[in-house]
Amino acid sequence: MSSQFPRAEAPLQAPSSAQPPLLSVESLDIAFGSNRVVKNLSFDLHAGQTLAIVGESGSGKSMTSLAIMGLVQYLNATIGSGRILYRRQADAAPIDLTQLSDKAMRKIRGKEISMIFQEPMTSLNPVYTIGDQLTEVLQLHGDYSRASARDEALRLLRLVRLADAESLIKRYPHQLSGGMRQRVMIAMALACKPKVLVADEPTTALDVTIQAQILAIIRDLQKELGMAVIFITHDMGVVAEIADHVVVMRNGEKVEEAEVGHLFANPEAPYTQALLAAVPTLGSMQGQTLPRAEPLVVFDGEKVVTQGEATVQDTVRVQETPVVSVSNLVTRFDIHKGFFGGVSHRVHAVENVSFDIFPGETLALVGESGSGKSTIGRTIQQLQASTSGEISFSGKPISRMSRVEKQALRQQVQYIFQDPFASLDPRKTVGFSIAEPIHTHGLMTGSKRIQQRVDELLERVGLRPEHARRYPHEFSGGQRQRICIARALASKPKLIIADEALSALDVSIQAQIIHLMMQLQREEGLAYLFISHDMAVVEKMSHRVAVLHLGQIVEMGPRALVFDSPRHAYTQKLLSAVPVADPHHRRQHLLLEGDIPSPVRKVGDEPTVHPLDEVAPGHFVATT
Repeated sequence: MSSQFPRAEAPLQAPSSAQPPLLSVESLDIAFGSNRVVKNLSFDLHAGQTLAIVGESGSGKSMTSLAIMGLVQYLNATIGSGRILYRRQADAAPIDLTQLSDKAMRKIRGKEISMIFQEPMTSLNPVYTIGDQLTEVLQLHGDYSRASARDEALRLLRLVRLADAESLIKRYPHQLSGGMRQRVMIAMALACKPKVLVADEPTTALDVTIQAQILAIIRDLQKELGMAVIFITHDMGVVAEIADHVVVMRNGEKVEEAEVGHLFANPEAPYTQALLAAVPTLGSMQGQTLPRAEPLVVFDGEKVVTQGEATVQDTVRVQETPVVSVSNLVTRFDIHKGFFGGVSHRVHAVENVSFDIFPGETLALVGESGSGKSTIGRTIQQLQASTSGEISFSGKPISRMSRVEKQALRQQVQYIFQDPFASLDPRKTVGFSIAEPIHTHGLMTGSKRIQQRVDELLERVGLRPEHARRYPHEFSGGQRQRICIARALASKPKLIIADEALSALDVSIQAQIIHLMMQLQREEGLAYLFISHDMAVVEKMSHRVAVLHLGQIVEMGPRALVFDSPRHAYTQKLLSAVPVADPHHRRQHLLLEGDIPSPVRKVGDEPTVHPLDEVAPGHFVATT
């Protein structure tokens, strides 16, 4: 498998616009009742072109994509005015998609215009296997028999780099990780080789290496079929990587439209300037030994405003006892039970992992899906039982703790999950959710005192006390994540485990949450176990980094050493795959080849544990 992505000297040329547009959106208005969510939007999309639509949550990006797919009516939204013109042939008269019947639209949807949805779990049918859903698409829109559709489904799963496709095709969506489900959705969208692909945040849940491969697949299909792509994303690195043209939206309106190189070099709208200023750039911390909280650059509705001052995050207290110590941790899962109930295979999720986290320190765990990052976090939180090894808190092993001490431990260790909406009870107000840990651990009595504490916590994370009476669905994704942080702070923890807590957030909201987490660390002395696949964010806020591959740490050390001089080939591959927010810094799009490594092994086939060698003070690298 190739570990490097060579750099191209110049960006790819945008497709010629001499031909009439394949798709034209003209003066589009979409509303929920009297609330207009898309206002007077216009843009053109040419064959072979990638148009990126960027903006924060609520800007109207996804509603625009659903209008193109003819799906807005299913959300009780209406197209008030405007046209969406689609040309099946360059010399044919365009069809107005907004005027087609649902029956006529079904013949186009999926075959000629296809979509990758943002949330795969809600887009895949939970009662059908992955294979059934893929073959249904192929048989419905293509000339496939059942047997040939199955063969093509296997080919598509391998195309999106899913290991063990033969086994995967028999599984159900709930048996797959988020990143695997997203790749299945991408395979389904590409199955019929559409003329227009609408991709709504298609790589948000994916690792940088898989993301690089998916972008390469989309680019290759563009060249082969002349396919046009509408790419909706908040990742400006991906925009620079793949887009030819960019539309920037805010509050349902287009605020700027430009060729990608011009937009990044000379953004004209203040909102675009603030959006680009919030993008974390890999390499921006080069030469700095400690994380650095930068001033926030925000758009106040009229102009760009800079808030706060740059602060060095010198918070680690190494002279104190570690908040948590993990020693030789092993976590395995039994699968593939045999005919007589015997275990034939095991998932080797975590293999012989050891590390400490000190008060005031941020340790980042990075690696691809299946590397064991989240399993380590869940095991520390006692949500998952370990196979062997020891976890100690403040110097005392969990195995020697009484039941009361273990209960107290749940107060001191809090978890922030990737999806804030799924981790908040939709039937309870956010004030109730924040107060729940206070009641559970008996930290405070008296309803008035508890309400005062909830108000303080909401203000602490940049929200208002009156928000306590609202429900989760009344907040944006970034606000919900702030509520989850407030709930985590309610129990006065010593350690917060943030599991992909920033991956689904817009760059401007992400910058605010990073700033908030670093501020809380300085003021409260919090320790963070930061689990992420976003290497630029990891570089920005971590003191130390541990790189995981197939359940083992292959490199660990101070962030400056790991990022500035990575020694292990796998770390180098991860860093080389990170998209850079500069259109002139594009990679050549090369598909990786070779077998995809899997943590699943037969019983008795134990993995080789590679010892760590200290190559510099505190910098450890696995020997291979």
